[in-house]
Amino acid sequence: MTRSCPLIAVYPGTFDPMTLGHEDVVRRATQLFDRVIVAVAAGHHKNAMFTLPERIDMARQMAESYPQVEVESFSGLLRDFVVACGGKAMVRGLRAVTDFDYEFQLAGMNRCLMPEVETVFLTPSDKYQFISSTFVREAAMLGGEVDKFVSPEVQLWLSAKVQGLQNS
Repeated sequence: MTRSCPLIAVYPGTFDPMTLGHEDVVRRATQLFDRVIVAVAAGHHKNAMFTLPERIDMARQMAESYPQVEVESFSGLLRDFVVACGGKAMVRGLRAVTDFDYEFQLAGMNRCLMPEVETVFLTPSDKYQFISSTFVREAAMLGGEVDKFVSPEVQLWLSAKVQGLQNS
């Protein structure tokens, strides 16, 4: 069976900051889909450490290694963004059993809102399964080493942000 149009997946998140676990999920998604759109959420419901433009820049730095990956921002209903992009799948990362309940409910809601779009769960490599942006932010704010959890570029972003917050 040949497809006449590319198979597009959307990987949404706040990515505050982008971790090696996120990057691993992106890498895995590129092996399954013709085009992957990393959709950086404005995140009105969360207190983000990084601004939306900073999170987009971090995601774009990560995406430089993957020619079929694009980075876009969105606000509002994810459904509207996915449909506008022509997405046929939504990629969600699962780290642990604790993620599953929330993600399962979210997938069910998304299936009702956009029945033509499948949710695909990808697990990161074992060494990244425990990483969360929340833990990375907290460790960085407390002076902990986060180099095992984020790329060197993101580590620079984190160091500058933490220093700026501590100086203000």
